Amino acid sequence: MLKGIKCALFRGGTSKGLFFLKSDLPLNKDLWSDIFLSLMGSPDHLQVDGLGGGIATASKVAIISVADSDKYDIDYLFAQVAVDKPIVSYRGNCGNICSAVGPFAIESGLIKATDPETVVRIHNVNTDKLIYAYVPTRDNKVMYEGNFEIAGVPGTSACIKMAFQNPSGSVTGKLLPTGNAVDTIFIPGFGHIEASFVDSSNPLVFIRAKDIGMTGKELPDEIDSNTQLMELLERIRGIAAVKLGFINNYNESRRKSPTVPKLSMVSVSQKYVTTNGKEVRPDKYDISCRMMSMQKTHKNYALTGAMCTASAAVIEGTIVNELVKKDFDSRKLLIGHPGGIMHAGVEYQMEIDGSINITWAIGYRTARMLMRGTAFYLNRQK
Repeated sequence: MLKGIKCALFRGGTSKGLFFLKSDLPLNKDLWSDIFLSLMGSPDHLQVDGLGGGIATASKVAIISVADSDKYDIDYLFAQVAVDKPIVSYRGNCGNICSAVGPFAIESGLIKATDPETVVRIHNVNTDKLIYAYVPTRDNKVMYEGNFEIAGVPGTSACIKMAFQNPSGSVTGKLLPTGNAVDTIFIPGFGHIEASFVDSSNPLVFIRAKDIGMTGKELPDEIDSNTQLMELLERIRGIAAVKLGFINNYNESRRKSPTVPKLSMVSVSQKYVTTNGKEVRPDKYDISCRMMSMQKTHKNYALTGAMCTASAAVIEGTIVNELVKKDFDSRKLLIGHPGGIMHAGVEYQMEIDGSINITWAIGYRTARMLMRGTAFYLNRQK
């Protein structure tokens, strides 16, 4: 039978997702995944019988509540709903969706707005990290209109600053989970390849695009249609997941660790054409990146991925540090991705032992409330 539940649909950055008050969900958390799968219409590559958009960036969930600790204002749990598999992953965070948490909390009456900007202290439950969202407000209401533009979203909106405090070790507990700036890993059926494992805001594994025969300027459709390349990319990500201790066998990556680590194929800045046909010159950005997300090529670039890339850029010896422009601004790393250019930055300290302490990772997004009401799911519980 059908059962209704209150929710809102928000765009956060270049992602979309369903937002719930935790109090509107069943007390038994074991029931949540089935509810989210039904609401999104998964597993189905079109998600035609649900609210999902048929791509990973439009199949996301945020669960929001007043924080249990006075160190935070809001507790936020992120869930990634697989499109074509009956899988819901609660591992890792989504920075794009996180940018809509502040607006949702204000709209829901959990936070009182203060003009001209409301600062929301967000506790991401997945990573146990503190995130500050600076939400523009007017007349004590969220202000969505503005002149800030982000690649991958038409038009302009109000700019929301996102600041992740002490983002290192979000899932693994370490900025460099292996202790090395670069490792050599063996990929069955391919051979050895160098990779950098960095965990800042989310864990990523970085490889050189050229090492797997890519130019670094490919667009998502070109990558996704190359079956042999896609299989190799997931094999690399699976081996990385084993090395990080997320799974025991790389063949289990799709089922047991579909969200982390993210995989980014990196190259030097070069001329390329975006998915909407715009030419981007190499002097306009610092490094070229293509990211895998839920076994598909990301249409743009994840915010947490950008923050992790900015972190990797300041760590001597990483693949990102090797390929990034040497005169880049660590507070505003410009990343060329399929949708255009985005920027993210870090603030960091050099420790006595020569290691780096990332104190802040900062990015800028926009968000918009698209719908608020009642959604219906198939209640299969007896």
